[in-house]
Amino acid sequence: MTTRSANLTTILQRIENAEGDATITLDEIVQTIGHVSFAPLLIMPAIALVSPLSGIPLFSSIMGILIFLVSVQMLLRRDHLWLPRWLLKLRTNRALVHSAFGKAHPFVAWLDRRTQKRFRVLTHRPFVFIPQMFCVMSGLFLPVLELVPFSSSMIGLAVALLGIGMLARDGVVLVLALVPYIGIGFLVLQLVP
Repeated sequence: MTTRSANLTTILQRIENAEGDATITLDEIVQTIGHVSFAPLLIMPAIALVSPLSGIPLFSSIMGILIFLVSVQMLLRRDHLWLPRWLLKLRTNRALVHSAFGKAHPFVAWLDRRTQKRFRVLTHRPFVFIPQMFCVMSGLFLPVLELVPFSSSMIGLAVALLGIGMLARDGVVLVLALVPYIGIGFLVLQLVP
């Protein structure tokens, strides 16, 4: 288990254990995660998309905007994350967020135990631009694909795998992230007359 990926499990536990009012803002979640790395800030909305939270109207679109903003800034190698105030003020049910991340915890812990530094060439420049661009494009297309059943969850899984692969410097996980994109392509083709 790598130290970097273990931090993701710790961050997930922090979100699960965060206490406060009945509702939680995106700003509170970002503060809980911290600004140690852009990858966890990319992974968390992706995990939320795989959870039952994706059933909330417009949730996938908002997470798409968040994924787009984080991944663009990651691509540009910014030191600090900037998010618009209106996005940070968005609020949702705290118990629902805790439940969603609680359900994701076993999957993240399982991945943490299996990630290691493999095919590291894919996690360094110039090749790391490829998964970062996939994340940018995923964020852009999420609002449109919200109309395609299951596509938001599949994109969430793909972005989560890309983020975990970049965080753990595991090229194998980056390659595995392509599988959900193939599934999305298949779903979209089924809808084309």
